[in-house]
Amino acid sequence: MLEKIQKALTIRSGTIRELLAEALGMFILMVFGLSSVAQVVLGRGDFGQHLSINLGFGIGVTLGIHAAGGISGAHLNAAITLTHCILGNLSWRKFPAYLIGQFLGSFLAAATVFGVYYDALYDYTKGNFTVTGPTATASIFSTYPAPYVSFVGGFFTEFMATVMLLLGILVIHDEKNNEALKGTQALLTGILVLGIGMGMGLNTGYAINPSRDLPPRVFTAIAGWGMDVFKAGDHWWWVPLAAPTLGSLAGVLIHKLLIDFHNQPVLESGKEKGQPAVETS
Repeated sequence: MLEKIQKALTIRSGTIRELLAEALGMFILMVFGLSSVAQVVLGRGDFGQHLSINLGFGIGVTLGIHAAGGISGAHLNAAITLTHCILGNLSWRKFPAYLIGQFLGSFLAAATVFGVYYDALYDYTKGNFTVTGPTATASIFSTYPAPYVSFVGGFFTEFMATVMLLLGILVIHDEKNNEALKGTQALLTGILVLGIGMGMGLNTGYAINPSRDLPPRVFTAIAGWGMDVFKAGDHWWWVPLAAPTLGSLAGVLIHKLLIDFHNQPVLESGKEKGQPAVETS
């Protein structure tokens, strides 16, 4: 009976399987990340600090990669998916499926966290969901610039944070260089995101991912925060889409110009690069 059910439910389309894998990976990532933000904000600092948010997203990234990595490669980031398509590593035909999966998982994660913390949100805001002000809660779900940050400064922050994200991912997976040990890549990528949050999260909340920022923003617009989520920060909403996309491309370009173009694969014999061959008799 179970075999018949499994056979009936098994999806054979590789593209759909990749869509579902990206959706689940993104859902896991965002539930851990957004719930950590909600606990810090709604707990008024008594149930965590900024480091809690960094750890939440780092853990979410690690587990999301484990969930989707073997099926879709676990992009979990629209900017990374676009970069793979431009580089020819992923068919453009699959681009919409990856984006739909990522956006679906992120949106459902925002809805889930909203449900988990619904009572706390109402207690904290008295039912008045706002984007700015002393009881602002929109930042639980999407990123907004700090009041002191200029538009150019915020854009540059997101750009550079994503450059560092891509450089880190590329060096972790660089088979022609000092790649990470097999099985540790997901953990190291989570630590990479943790490091970016700890060092570059002050100005803009380190979105570094269109799939992390836009779907929850759409959810908040529907769930009671209104269109202010798109107007706040001088219409900031498009920066977490554009800056990470440009930063992703720049990160790949920097790695190729400084490392990849000049680096040859390790010889099949196992000799280290630069080590002279030793004749034996």
